[in-house]
Amino acid sequence: MIKVSVFYPNREGARFDMGYYCNAHMPLVRRLLGPAVKGMAVEQGIGGMAPGSPAPYVAMGHLLFDSLESFQVAFAPHVQAITGDIPNYTDIQPSIQISEVKL
Repeated sequence: MIKVSVFYPNREGARFDMGYYCNAHMPLVRRLLGPAVKGMAVEQGIGGMAPGSPAPYVAMGHLLFDSLESFQVAFAPHVQAITGDIPNYTDIQPSIQISEVKL
């Protein structure tokens, strides 16, 4: 199982519309990538390790796929539509990590 994670760093003055992300962007991603997506999750940062400290990330989105190849095949034809939607919900430059799920 492969997990594609998109991290949105928390920085002062940044704009992130969680409602749009959950109700429009992620459904768009699911629709475009179709059955290749085996699961998805969205997380909203609420704090850091130390009490009262800010969360390192304002949001994280996660997508599960059977394999790296299934992700690449599903994503490639839709990269413009998916990345083109980013300005509709944030001005944050996201970081992406692809991981192999072990547990």
